[in-house]
Amino acid sequence: MQSANDNSLDGKLPFKALDALPLFASDREIALAIVGKAKAQYWLTGVLPTLERRGFPAEDPLHTGRAVPLVRKFYEDYFGITAGFAMAKPSGEEKIWQPRRRRRAA
Repeated sequence: MQSANDNSLDGKLPFKALDALPLFASDREIALAIVGKAKAQYWLTGVLPTLERRGFPAEDPLHTGRAVPLVRKFYEDYFGITAGFAMAKPSGEEKIWQPRRRRRAA
């Protein structure tokens, strides 16, 4: 009996977050972890070929899967997560909102 909350493409493969995947995972497992059940098939057929042209990790023939840490690194670079954030330096006097009457007087 399948539960009503079964997140799989064919009822056999349970949904797993990227962190819960083994070191090498199949494309189906990666698709489920990245976009979930509803969009996994589209990701496999429409998105994956595009990502492979942009440097998505290749499938390792020895392990018959893609290295999950490399997939995670690809997405970190893809979204600029590893680039870090630069905080803007304050540029002069802080301007606090004041009613118009007070702005004219100042």
